[in-house]
Amino acid sequence: MEDRQKENSRSLRRQVPLLLLFSLCGQIASEHIHYSIPEEMEKGSIVGNLAKDLRLNNGEIGNGNLHILSLRKKQYFTLSAENGNLYIRERIDREELCGQTAICSINFEVVLDSPMNIFHITVEIQDINDNAPYFVNGDIKLETSESSLPGTTFLIGQAEDPDLGVNSLQDYNLSTNPYFILEVREIEGGKKYAELVLNKQLDRESESSFQLILTALDGGKPAKTGTAKIWITVIDANDNPPVFTQKVYAVKLKENAPKGSSVVQVKATDRDDGSNAQINYSFSNIPESARQKFHLGSQDGTIIVKEILDFEETEGYVMAVEARDGGGLVAHCKVEISLLDENDNAPEVILASLSSPIPEDSAVGTLVALINVNDRDSGDNGKIACDLQYNLPFKMVSASNNYYKLLTDAPLDRERTPEYNITVTATDKGNPSLSTYKTITLQISDINDNCPVFEKPYYTAYVPENNPSGSSIFRVKASDPDVDQNAQITYSIRNSITEGLPLLSFLSINSETGTIYAQRSFDYEQVREFQVEVRAEDGGSPHLSSNATVRVCILDQNDQSPQILYPSQGAEGSSLFEMVPRSAEEGYLVTKVVAVDADSGHNAWLSYYLLQATEPGLFSIGSHTGEIRTSRAFLERDAVKQKLIILVKDNGQPPLSATVSLNLVFAENFQEALPEISHQPSDSEYQSDLQFFLVLALALISFLFLLTVILAILMKIRRSGNPKFLQCFAPVPHSNNTVIFPPNYEEGTLPYSYQLCLSSESRVQEFTFPTPNLQTAENISSNTDAPLTANGGNILISEMDRTDMVENIPCSSPAEPHSAAVGQSSSHTVMEIH
Repeated sequence: MEDRQKENSRSLRRQVPLLLLFSLCGQIASEHIHYSIPEEMEKGSIVGNLAKDLRLNNGEIGNGNLHILSLRKKQYFTLSAENGNLYIRERIDREELCGQTAICSINFEVVLDSPMNIFHITVEIQDINDNAPYFVNGDIKLETSESSLPGTTFLIGQAEDPDLGVNSLQDYNLSTNPYFILEVREIEGGKKYAELVLNKQLDRESESSFQLILTALDGGKPAKTGTAKIWITVIDANDNPPVFTQKVYAVKLKENAPKGSSVVQVKATDRDDGSNAQINYSFSNIPESARQKFHLGSQDGTIIVKEILDFEETEGYVMAVEARDGGGLVAHCKVEISLLDENDNAPEVILASLSSPIPEDSAVGTLVALINVNDRDSGDNGKIACDLQYNLPFKMVSASNNYYKLLTDAPLDRERTPEYNITVTATDKGNPSLSTYKTITLQISDINDNCPVFEKPYYTAYVPENNPSGSSIFRVKASDPDVDQNAQITYSIRNSITEGLPLLSFLSINSETGTIYAQRSFDYEQVREFQVEVRAEDGGSPHLSSNATVRVCILDQNDQSPQILYPSQGAEGSSLFEMVPRSAEEGYLVTKVVAVDADSGHNAWLSYYLLQATEPGLFSIGSHTGEIRTSRAFLERDAVKQKLIILVKDNGQPPLSATVSLNLVFAENFQEALPEISHQPSDSEYQSDLQFFLVLALALISFLFLLTVILAILMKIRRSGNPKFLQCFAPVPHSNNTVIFPPNYEEGTLPYSYQLCLSSESRVQEFTFPTPNLQTAENISSNTDAPLTANGGNILISEMDRTDMVENIPCSSPAEPHSAAVGQSSSHTVMEIH
């Protein structure tokens, strides 16, 4: 019914938008048509001529112009497009459609498309007597005692009829009999029910049962009926009560008796016959706990176990059993059940107190836990023995009232065993015995008995030079087997002096992580390695510590450009001059470029390249030696002055380089080369300064030359009359210039001061040679033809033929290093090299 009402509501909601649409389309005439038909009409039955009732002609209803607006899921009617008749499409059951609702109708709409009209149709469904009354429970069975008095009423219920009005239930009839009459009563709502009334005393011995017919009638025409049979059984009168064979039943029962096992059977007898002699047993006075544990057979009086019994819960049960015969007479007896204890309870272990954690330095015999053990069983079943499993540094000691003490039995070490799972076993003395295991987790607390330990006593950290200041370079790690505060390690650096500075100005350390940071950027060329001592200290009391040594090695980076020692640049970058004989052949060693690199390893491997030359094919340079040699002989077309640019590059990544310019003059002697040298182009300011120093040098050298000559002559005259001392001033055969080389010139170094005799015109020049060092000396070839170049870059002394050297010239003692003086007379020049 509710579903149908929901459907009608949804249909109404769907109709509303359409009605609004129709109202907006123009002039729409609406009319309400009402029909009334009985339910259960056959399909195809005519309801009415809708076209006629709507006063429509055949032209208006043709071609489907008139049709039913289909909004319901189930369509009960159909409309003929030919004659406008409304027919039944589906069987209509009023009881199914509307239930017990008094007014039952079906509403729908019919639409005329042109002109637009909508008509509301209501078809009322009239009830017909299509349902007979019926009894819901079918036949009726009654029992009554023969001692029942007349006037006793027996309710037999009511019949149902889904029809309405006069078609519904109207009356009841009872078949003819001498003992019972029927009374019909009406309840609220108009429904009627029947009661059976005893009209005459019953006699079981004369008639023990009756069968009556009860008829229900509705008000339809013709009337429909429904019947039910009434079976009446007459019960014998009970005049003898039951009697138990025993007043008290005493039973002993094991507590582990299984479910369904029999406990005891009570027995009662009755001298009556029939139902009066049929006895039913039941508990009449029993505790709720016993009612849950036992079941009493109502027919045979057997008491059986319904649930598991527990002696520890209740040692026994007392209950009363009632015996009732068919007439209602009763008798009582008493049942006493005593339970026998079984060893069905394992010992119970209760941890009364526990000291956890305990310090690892606890003395032997320290109380760890207090344990209580008990058993709910009795006798030997409740006696308990308690001990420990496994070989642990603990022991159990019995105390009073089922208490045991758990004591330490050996020294403890938390670092070896930080936690113990102590299993206590409690066993009773039952047969068979039962045991309980209780595991106690005992934590051992730490004391500071372990020093921090580094992973290694000695570390090596490699740090590239030029590292960023503050960067992390290494990490040390120490561990402490203790825990918590005792294992909290603090790292520090023991202060010391390195390279004249406090070590803390080089490094710092994170006190928590052990990460070492560089306080400054390291320079491999200054500091190559140093050591630092790191201390790890725990947070215990007192503190414990250990040390480790960290060796810091600085790794070289290619951060130093090559330094050219020879030839060196002159003042303000002026180029040096080398004198090359015009007669030099191919492969003649002109000079050697000497360079060093402050880096080490591959970063210091130097290579030499000739970048630029006035005559590219005239000179070549050794890529590894730096030796500059002629590639061919000098030709007349070649320029007298040659300029070379040499590149010196190291082997680092990325490589660094340096360049040097070298000016060469092809001349056979110094006098021939000097004009080319003096006409060296330079800026006016530098030329002015150079002229000033030249004049000053000429004056000073002239003075020194005269003084030296005089002293030399005097000394020679004094020592010997040998005129060979004048050879210093005599021209040397086979050469226009004369140079006296030092005895160790073949080694490529000039460590001492020497005097050189040169043939010259009228000039005196002072110039300085570069200071050789160990690395320079190693790189300079020992070729005896290696040239000597003035550091000032103003005068170059080219290769001298040793056969032209002037022998036995006395040289002064070494003076200030790295200086040379040249004195010149009208025909000779004397050079002093330091």
